[in-house]
Amino acid sequence: MSSTDRILCEIKDHIAYVYMNRPEKLNGLDMPMFKEMIACAKKLRKNRSVRAVILAAKGDSFCAGLDFKALSKDPMMVPKVFLKWPWTKQNIAQQIAHCWRDLPVPVICAIHGNCFGGGMQIALACDYRIATPDANLSIMEMKWGLIPDMSGMVTLSRLTRVDIAQELTMTGRQFSAQEGYEYGLLSKLSADPLADAQALAEVIASKSPDAIAATKYLFKKSWKADTWKALRWERWVQARLLGRKNQRIAMANGLAGKDKEPKPFKDRTSFK
Repeated sequence: MSSTDRILCEIKDHIAYVYMNRPEKLNGLDMPMFKEMIACAKKLRKNRSVRAVILAAKGDSFCAGLDFKALSKDPMMVPKVFLKWPWTKQNIAQQIAHCWRDLPVPVICAIHGNCFGGGMQIALACDYRIATPDANLSIMEMKWGLIPDMSGMVTLSRLTRVDIAQELTMTGRQFSAQEGYEYGLLSKLSADPLADAQALAEVIASKSPDAIAATKYLFKKSWKADTWKALRWERWVQARLLGRKNQRIAMANGLAGKDKEPKPFKDRTSFK
Protein backbone atom coordinates (compact mmCIF):
# COMPACT_ATOMS: atom_id res chain seq x y z
CA MET A 1 0.00 0.00 0.00
CA SER A 2 1.39 3.37 -0.99
CA SER A 3 -0.16 6.39 0.72
CA THR A 4 -0.17 10.11 0.06
CA ASP A 5 -2.41 12.91 1.32
CA ARG A 6 -4.95 12.35 -1.42
CA ILE A 7 -4.51 8.91 -3.07
CA LEU A 8 -4.14 5.37 -1.75
CA CYS A 9 -2.94 2.66 -4.13
CA GLU A 10 -2.43 -1.06 -3.47
CA ILE A 11 -1.56 -3.71 -6.04
CA LYS A 12 -2.63 -7.26 -5.20
CA ASP A 13 -2.86 -10.29 -7.51
CA HIS A 14 -2.38 -8.10 -10.61
CA ILE A 15 -5.23 -5.76 -9.57
CA ALA A 16 -4.57 -2.14 -8.58
CA TYR A 17 -6.93 -0.72 -5.96
CA VAL A 18 -6.93 3.09 -6.15
CA TYR A 19 -8.84 5.17 -3.58
CA MET A 20 -9.48 8.89 -3.47
CA ASN A 21 -8.64 9.75 0.12
CA ARG A 22 -10.04 13.11 1.11
CA PRO A 23 -13.19 11.98 2.93
CA GLU A 24 -13.52 15.11 5.08
CA LYS A 25 -14.11 17.10 1.86
CA LEU A 26 -16.19 14.40 0.13
CA ASN A 27 -13.11 13.80 -2.04
CA GLY A 28 -13.38 17.27 -3.57
CA LEU A 29 -10.75 17.93 -6.24
CA ASP A 30 -8.00 20.34 -5.23
CA MET A 31 -4.56 20.78 -6.79
CA PRO A 32 -2.87 18.00 -4.73
CA MET A 33 -5.66 15.62 -5.77
CA PHE A 34 -5.16 16.53 -9.44
CA LYS A 35 -1.41 15.99 -9.28
CA GLU A 36 -1.47 12.80 -7.22
CA MET A 37 -4.21 11.07 -9.19
CA ILE A 38 -2.47 11.78 -12.51
CA ALA A 39 0.86 10.61 -11.05
CA CYS A 40 -0.79 7.40 -9.82
CA ALA A 41 -2.24 6.66 -13.26
CA LYS A 42 1.15 7.26 -14.88
CA LYS A 43 2.82 4.77 -12.52
CA LEU A 44 0.15 2.16 -13.20
CA ARG A 45 0.54 2.67 -16.94
CA LYS A 46 4.21 1.71 -16.66
CA ASN A 47 3.54 -1.33 -14.45
CA ARG A 48 3.02 -4.22 -16.86
CA SER A 49 2.11 -6.62 -14.06
CA VAL A 50 -1.18 -4.72 -13.51
CA ARG A 51 -4.10 -6.28 -15.40
CA ALA A 52 -7.06 -4.30 -14.03
CA VAL A 53 -7.69 -1.20 -11.91
CA ILE A 54 -10.46 -0.53 -9.41
CA LEU A 55 -11.09 3.16 -8.74
CA ALA A 56 -13.06 3.89 -5.57
CA ALA A 57 -13.15 6.40 -2.73
CA LYS A 58 -12.93 6.57 1.05
CA GLY A 59 -15.64 8.19 3.16
CA ASP A 60 -19.30 8.91 2.47
CA SER A 61 -19.04 9.96 -1.18
CA PHE A 62 -17.18 9.04 -4.33
CA CYS A 63 -16.39 12.65 -5.31
CA ALA A 64 -18.28 15.92 -4.88
CA GLY A 65 -16.43 17.54 -7.80
CA LEU A 66 -14.09 20.51 -7.93
CA ASP A 67 -13.27 22.06 -4.56
CA PHE A 68 -14.28 25.66 -5.26
CA LYS A 69 -13.18 26.85 -1.80
CA ALA A 70 -9.65 25.64 -2.57
CA LEU A 71 -9.96 27.29 -5.97
CA SER A 72 -10.92 30.64 -4.44
CA LYS A 73 -7.95 30.51 -2.04
CA ASP A 74 -5.44 29.90 -4.82
CA PRO A 75 -5.93 32.29 -7.77
CA MET A 76 -3.22 30.45 -9.72
CA MET A 77 -5.21 27.19 -9.60
CA VAL A 78 -7.45 28.20 -12.54
CA PRO A 79 -4.63 28.72 -15.07
CA LYS A 80 -2.75 25.69 -13.70
CA VAL A 81 -5.76 23.42 -14.13
CA PHE A 82 -7.49 24.73 -17.23
CA LEU A 83 -4.75 26.14 -19.48
CA LYS A 84 -2.92 23.75 -21.81
CA TRP A 85 0.75 23.89 -22.70
CA PRO A 86 1.32 24.06 -26.49
CA TRP A 87 3.16 20.71 -26.53
CA THR A 88 0.42 18.78 -24.68
CA LYS A 89 -2.91 17.40 -25.90
CA GLN A 90 -4.82 17.92 -22.64
CA ASN A 91 -4.91 20.31 -19.71
CA ILE A 92 -4.73 18.94 -16.15
CA ALA A 93 -8.51 19.09 -15.72
CA GLN A 94 -8.99 16.82 -18.73
CA GLN A 95 -6.06 14.60 -17.82
CA ILE A 96 -7.34 13.68 -14.34
CA ALA A 97 -10.30 11.93 -15.96
CA HIS A 98 -8.91 10.91 -19.33
CA CYS A 99 -5.80 9.30 -17.77
CA TRP A 100 -8.00 6.34 -16.78
CA ARG A 101 -9.37 5.93 -20.30
CA ASP A 102 -5.78 6.08 -21.59
CA LEU A 103 -4.58 3.22 -19.38
CA PRO A 104 -3.93 0.02 -21.36
CA VAL A 105 -5.91 -2.03 -18.81
CA PRO A 106 -9.60 -1.91 -17.86
CA VAL A 107 -10.60 0.50 -15.10
CA ILE A 108 -13.65 -0.35 -12.98
CA CYS A 109 -15.20 2.48 -11.00
CA ALA A 110 -17.05 1.75 -7.74
CA ILE A 111 -19.41 4.64 -6.93
CA HIS A 112 -21.24 5.45 -3.71
CA GLY A 113 -22.75 8.60 -2.19
CA ASN A 114 -22.40 11.75 -4.27
CA CYS A 115 -20.76 11.71 -7.68
CA PHE A 116 -20.91 15.28 -8.96
CA GLY A 117 -19.21 17.43 -11.59
CA GLY A 118 -15.58 16.49 -12.00
CA GLY A 119 -16.19 13.30 -10.04
CA MET A 120 -18.82 12.29 -12.57
CA GLN A 121 -16.45 12.97 -15.45
CA ILE A 122 -13.74 10.84 -13.80
CA ALA A 123 -16.26 8.00 -13.46
CA LEU A 124 -17.40 8.36 -17.08
CA ALA A 125 -13.79 7.98 -18.26
CA CYS A 126 -13.56 4.53 -16.66
CA ASP A 127 -14.43 1.38 -18.60
CA TYR A 128 -17.12 0.16 -16.19
CA ARG A 129 -19.14 2.02 -13.58
CA ILE A 130 -20.81 0.12 -10.73
CA ALA A 131 -22.87 2.21 -8.28
CA THR A 132 -25.02 1.76 -5.21
CA PRO A 133 -28.75 2.19 -5.92
CA ASP A 134 -28.86 5.23 -3.61
CA ALA A 135 -25.93 7.05 -5.26
CA ASN A 136 -26.58 10.66 -6.33
CA LEU A 137 -25.21 11.75 -9.71
CA SER A 138 -24.93 15.10 -11.43
CA ILE A 139 -23.17 16.79 -14.33
CA MET A 140 -23.12 19.81 -12.06
CA GLU A 141 -20.94 22.34 -13.89
CA MET A 142 -23.98 24.41 -14.95
CA LYS A 143 -24.49 25.35 -11.28
CA TRP A 144 -21.27 27.36 -11.52
CA GLY A 145 -21.98 28.75 -14.98
CA LEU A 146 -19.59 26.27 -16.59
CA ILE A 147 -19.65 23.33 -18.98
CA PRO A 148 -18.24 19.80 -18.42
CA ASP A 149 -14.65 20.19 -19.59
CA MET A 150 -12.82 17.27 -18.02
CA SER A 151 -13.17 14.96 -21.05
CA GLY A 152 -16.95 14.78 -20.60
CA MET A 153 -17.58 15.53 -24.26
CA VAL A 154 -15.57 12.47 -25.24
CA THR A 155 -17.19 10.06 -22.81
CA LEU A 156 -20.81 11.29 -22.85
CA SER A 157 -20.97 10.94 -26.63
CA ARG A 158 -19.99 7.27 -26.34
CA LEU A 159 -22.37 6.36 -23.54
CA THR A 160 -25.71 8.07 -24.06
CA ARG A 161 -27.95 9.99 -26.48
CA VAL A 162 -27.26 13.61 -27.28
CA ASP A 163 -30.64 14.81 -25.95
CA ILE A 164 -30.02 13.12 -22.59
CA ALA A 165 -26.48 14.51 -22.39
CA GLN A 166 -27.70 18.02 -23.21
CA GLU A 167 -30.57 17.91 -20.70
CA LEU A 168 -28.34 16.70 -17.87
CA THR A 169 -25.67 19.26 -18.77
CA MET A 170 -28.02 22.22 -19.24
CA THR A 171 -29.98 21.61 -16.03
CA GLY A 172 -27.15 20.36 -13.84
CA ARG A 173 -29.82 18.45 -11.94
CA GLN A 174 -29.14 15.55 -9.62
CA PHE A 175 -30.34 12.19 -10.87
CA SER A 176 -30.56 8.76 -9.32
CA ALA A 177 -28.36 5.76 -9.97
CA GLN A 178 -31.36 4.04 -11.54
CA GLU A 179 -31.71 6.91 -14.01
CA GLY A 180 -27.98 6.79 -14.67
CA TYR A 181 -28.25 3.09 -15.46
CA GLU A 182 -31.19 3.68 -17.80
CA TYR A 183 -29.29 6.49 -19.55
CA GLY A 184 -26.31 4.19 -20.16
CA LEU A 185 -24.02 6.15 -17.84
CA LEU A 186 -23.74 3.30 -15.32
CA SER A 187 -22.89 -0.30 -16.14
CA LYS A 188 -24.53 -1.90 -13.11
CA LEU A 189 -26.24 -1.19 -9.79
CA SER A 190 -25.02 -3.07 -6.74
CA ALA A 191 -25.44 -3.00 -2.97
CA ASP A 192 -21.66 -3.57 -2.79
CA PRO A 193 -19.97 -1.95 -5.82
CA LEU A 194 -16.47 -2.63 -4.52
CA ALA A 195 -17.12 -6.37 -4.17
CA ASP A 196 -18.64 -6.56 -7.64
CA ALA A 197 -15.76 -4.52 -9.06
CA GLN A 198 -13.29 -6.93 -7.47
CA ALA A 199 -15.15 -9.96 -8.85
CA LEU A 200 -15.06 -8.49 -12.37
CA ALA A 201 -11.41 -7.49 -12.02
CA GLU A 202 -10.48 -11.03 -10.93
CA VAL A 203 -12.10 -12.53 -14.03
CA ILE A 204 -10.31 -10.01 -16.27
CA ALA A 205 -6.99 -10.63 -14.50
CA SER A 206 -7.30 -14.37 -15.21
CA LYS A 207 -7.29 -13.79 -18.98
CA SER A 208 -4.39 -13.05 -21.31
CA PRO A 209 -3.23 -9.53 -20.38
CA ASP A 210 -2.16 -8.93 -23.98
CA ALA A 211 -5.62 -9.81 -25.32
CA ILE A 212 -7.32 -7.66 -22.66
CA ALA A 213 -5.11 -4.66 -23.49
CA ALA A 214 -5.67 -5.26 -27.20
CA THR A 215 -9.44 -5.35 -26.67
CA LYS A 216 -9.46 -2.01 -24.84
CA TYR A 217 -7.19 -0.51 -27.52
CA LEU A 218 -9.37 -1.85 -30.34
CA PHE A 219 -12.62 -0.51 -28.89
CA LYS A 220 -11.02 2.87 -28.25
CA LYS A 221 -9.85 3.11 -31.85
CA SER A 222 -12.83 1.60 -33.67
CA TRP A 223 -15.97 2.32 -31.59
CA LYS A 224 -18.36 4.33 -33.77
CA ALA A 225 -15.84 4.32 -36.61
CA ASP A 226 -17.08 3.56 -40.12
CA THR A 227 -17.21 -0.09 -41.17
CA TRP A 228 -14.03 -0.24 -43.24
CA LYS A 229 -11.95 1.62 -40.65
CA ALA A 230 -13.19 -0.71 -37.90
CA LEU A 231 -12.33 -3.78 -40.01
CA ARG A 232 -8.82 -2.42 -40.63
CA TRP A 233 -8.29 -1.94 -36.89
CA GLU A 234 -9.52 -5.50 -36.24
CA ARG A 235 -6.98 -6.96 -38.69
CA TRP A 236 -4.11 -4.83 -37.41
CA VAL A 237 -4.70 -5.52 -33.70
CA GLN A 238 -5.22 -9.25 -34.27
CA ALA A 239 -1.99 -9.43 -36.25
CA ARG A 240 -0.13 -7.96 -33.28
CA LEU A 241 -1.56 -10.65 -30.96
CA LEU A 242 -1.11 -13.81 -33.02
CA GLY A 243 1.84 -15.96 -31.99
CA ARG A 244 2.86 -13.92 -28.97
CA LYS A 245 3.80 -15.70 -25.76
CA ASN A 246 0.54 -14.96 -23.91
CA GLN A 247 -1.52 -15.94 -26.96
CA ARG A 248 0.30 -19.29 -27.09
CA ILE A 249 -0.32 -19.78 -23.36
CA ALA A 250 -4.03 -19.03 -23.81
CA MET A 251 -4.20 -21.50 -26.70
CA ALA A 252 -2.44 -24.20 -24.66
CA ASN A 253 -4.74 -23.60 -21.68
CA GLY A 254 -7.79 -23.77 -23.91
CA LEU A 255 -6.73 -27.11 -25.38
CA ALA A 256 -5.58 -28.64 -22.08
CA GLY A 257 -9.05 -29.17 -20.66
CA LYS A 258 -10.57 -28.43 -17.26
CA ASP A 259 -8.69 -31.18 -15.39
CA LYS A 260 -5.28 -29.55 -15.88
CA GLU A 261 -3.92 -26.54 -14.01
CA PRO A 262 -3.74 -23.57 -16.42
CA LYS A 263 -0.35 -22.08 -17.11
CA PRO A 264 0.10 -18.57 -15.67
CA PHE A 265 0.28 -15.67 -18.10
CA LYS A 266 3.32 -13.43 -18.46
CA ASP A 267 3.19 -9.67 -17.86
CA ARG A 268 1.51 -7.50 -20.48
CA THR A 269 3.58 -6.58 -23.52
CA SER A 270 3.40 -3.45 -25.67
CA PHE A 271 -0.26 -2.53 -26.18
CA LYS A 272 -1.02 1.01 -24.96
